[in-house]
Amino acid sequence: MERESMQYDVVIVGGGPAGLAAGIRLKQLAAEKQAELSVCVLEKGSEVGAHILSGAVLDPRTLNELLPDWKAQGAPIRTPVIEDRFLMLTQTGSYKTPEALLPACFKNHGNYVISLGAVCRWLGQKAEEMGVEIYPGFAAAELLFNDDGSVKGVATGDMGLGRDGKPTANHQVGMELHGKYTLFAEGCRGHLGRQLQDRFSLREGVDPQVYGIGIKELWELDPSKHTPGLVVHTAGWPLDPNTYGGSFMYHMEDNLASVGYVVGLAYTNPYLSPFEEFQRYKTHPVIRPFFEGGKRVSYGARAIAAGGIMALPKLVFRGGCLIGDDAGFLNASRIKGIHTGLKSGMLAAEAAFEALQASREGDELVRYPEAFKESWMFEELWQARNFKQWMAKGLYLGSMMVGIEQFLLRGKFPWTLHHKHTDHEMLKPASESAPIAYPKPDGILTFDRLSSVFLSNTAHEEDQPCHLTLKDASVPVGVNLARYAGPEARYCPAGVYEFVKQTDDEGNETDRLQINASNCVHCKTCDIKDPMQNIVWVTPQGGEGPNYPNM
Repeated sequence: MERESMQYDVVIVGGGPAGLAAGIRLKQLAAEKQAELSVCVLEKGSEVGAHILSGAVLDPRTLNELLPDWKAQGAPIRTPVIEDRFLMLTQTGSYKTPEALLPACFKNHGNYVISLGAVCRWLGQKAEEMGVEIYPGFAAAELLFNDDGSVKGVATGDMGLGRDGKPTANHQVGMELHGKYTLFAEGCRGHLGRQLQDRFSLREGVDPQVYGIGIKELWELDPSKHTPGLVVHTAGWPLDPNTYGGSFMYHMEDNLASVGYVVGLAYTNPYLSPFEEFQRYKTHPVIRPFFEGGKRVSYGARAIAAGGIMALPKLVFRGGCLIGDDAGFLNASRIKGIHTGLKSGMLAAEAAFEALQASREGDELVRYPEAFKESWMFEELWQARNFKQWMAKGLYLGSMMVGIEQFLLRGKFPWTLHHKHTDHEMLKPASESAPIAYPKPDGILTFDRLSSVFLSNTAHEEDQPCHLTLKDASVPVGVNLARYAGPEARYCPAGVYEFVKQTDDEGNETDRLQINASNCVHCKTCDIKDPMQNIVWVTPQGGEGPNYPNM
């Protein structure tokens, strides 16, 4: 069946902070110049905000630029940070870093504790009021190209395909959306962004991107243990000193607190489970009291691109560009990427509008990377360029060097360090690694994966092609299980992958990988950490996956 098409000046893939900021900025510029400009945003979640997960503490700097009167307009940003605590945890105790010794990157004065999902829903409303067309529930599944090789736009995935890939009675063919420019804002490890980086060789000459997985729960706390605006970060236990990671706890309004754990995906022990490390963290004697008498109300997980400025790909290609975490603008030293994502969307929008005003289309928006290098965002990310590289050297040496560079030298370290390996290359064979015994969940403070996925409101149509594809079906058992003890069963925070026994016709028992795709929370960890890069995440039907309420 032939697909219908719609033509826009700018197509934006992804309704997160970067994509919505780009749409808003484009419409602002069009209003200033009294120009006609058509803009659409495709969002694979069932609504704007449904797939959004972040800590989150917001630096309002970019929002002040984009919508200076955001307070008067009723933005859901109401809880200013009142206290920072940074704790180094041992198994039984903790050491608090004096505030006077905290580097500026760990201080949050002037920032706000927010639900990024709620903020994105509000930004979506603002964008629609300005004339941006937003289509939630439509997943951009395919790249489209012009005859000259430039990006033409995207196509949404077909709906109503059966597990065998053939149309069912409910089949609906996807739609093509053509743009003079297409901005990709899919978030970390974007399905189409990854293809674009390969097709246009956007990663040539830059460090490999490195990632973390962030696992988060939303809790309703006992009011006596809740302090609106309290920000707590920890490092150390339960991870060993050679594994990068740490926790966050942000007290919001209404007795709510976001708590989560980030584990760098360069970890080497295949027996490590980021999900179990997070559950174990909550049992620490300094942390446990916060949750006693409270109730867990939501759960989710998402990978984050943490390589910083040295791992940024080339941002532009003919017909479009990468913005937000599709490019990797997170400032890992601050554990913040919302303000940089918003800024990247604004800069790309300004470059696209300038090109359209000059009657250009389909070329490289060279003004976007130029404007980035001239912006405060470049300066901020440059100062933090060595953070992840230092921390890769271990907790104690890394912390000391980050302190020297960020506190004493204010980010002006004379040398630049580089990553040399991707995360999937870092796993050691199981024979060289020590198994980790994790305690069983108690169902009160600590939980299992399946009850957690239930709280993410994740839903997928069972009868559709599996969106977790294998390049070679023999690799999970023949390589991953044999050499690495099946790490996919542990790095996935949603119980998607499990090795099960099967018996053949002759009574021989063998292992096979079972993929429970309906559990997937779209975190992309499998796409990143699989040691053979055999798992490729592709988008399922639009509107499916998690439905986060206030994450």
